[in-house]
Amino acid sequence: MADQPFLQAKAVSKIFAGKYAAGVRNVSIDIKPGIITAIIGESGSGKSTLLRLLYGLLSPQEGRVRFKGEIVWGPEEKLIPGHDSMKMVTQHADDLNLFANVWDNIATLLPNTNIKYKKERTEEVLTQLNMLHMADKKIAMLSGGEKQRVAIARALTLKPEVLLLDEPFNQVDTSFREGLQNDIRKIVHDTGITVIMVSHDPAEVLSMADELVVIRNGEIIEHGAPLDLYNHPQNFYTAKLLTNCNVLNNQQAKLLGIETEKEKVVIYPEWIGIVQSFMPKKWTVSSILFKGPFEELILTHDDARIKMFNLEMGKYPVGKHVNVKVSKHLEF
Repeated sequence: MADQPFLQAKAVSKIFAGKYAAGVRNVSIDIKPGIITAIIGESGSGKSTLLRLLYGLLSPQEGRVRFKGEIVWGPEEKLIPGHDSMKMVTQHADDLNLFANVWDNIATLLPNTNIKYKKERTEEVLTQLNMLHMADKKIAMLSGGEKQRVAIARALTLKPEVLLLDEPFNQVDTSFREGLQNDIRKIVHDTGITVIMVSHDPAEVLSMADELVVIRNGEIIEHGAPLDLYNHPQNFYTAKLLTNCNVLNNQQAKLLGIETEKEKVVIYPEWIGIVQSFMPKKWTVSSILFKGPFEELILTHDDARIKMFNLEMGKYPVGKHVNVKVSKHLEF
């Protein structure tokens, strides 16, 4: 059928018993093909459980997961767990042969019935992930980030329709992270593969994902495009998750000229600016955090504390009194 979902979880539950119950409850989600979908939430929110249910590493206690209309069977029904059209990479890269080189770790997954194709496909995957220069290196000699690249390359070798990534960049140095993210986005664009990733890092998902799914306490609370969820979150949880924002009560918000009956006011640091005014300067620069290309100024006034970004380094020293203007805010 033309309108048949690509990968779908419908009313799926998987609860792990204990003092604090964990897992997912009555979750329904449709994964769109050919894009990157990121599942984001706090630790223990159920995001990795959901990823494993989609792949077939776990069996739901209720509900069904279907891939192109067919049930994704879990370990109780399938001898080797995991759907044959999908591959998963975790942050640990445990399945690599430490004593073999990069080339052999990738090529070993391909049969010897067509040596020419085996060589060409291995070289193609190494090129896609900018790894051809390290083909002869032993896995044991690689950094954590390099091992992660190899693990992703292995997963791509057999051309899966879906690639699942569980906290994929935890072991990757910051200097290599952006390059790997760009390589994955290019692979998605060039091949049409579907990527589902789990992360708790907003910097990863905002720059990589086409679709965000926000999960809290085992339930999906909202989903949408990263730009929409960042600028117009429907939940306080989402705003806190996606940015290191300022959170004020309604009395503190009045100090910034914001009148509301809602309990919380959220202001992103980039929505605050210092302005020149003849009015008394009420806010004081209490500390400055160097962030490389910009400073983060911590401003205080009475019992309120806000942070803002400053590109004019050194212009506002500690102790300076300033006036500020808020261009936008959220109320919850």
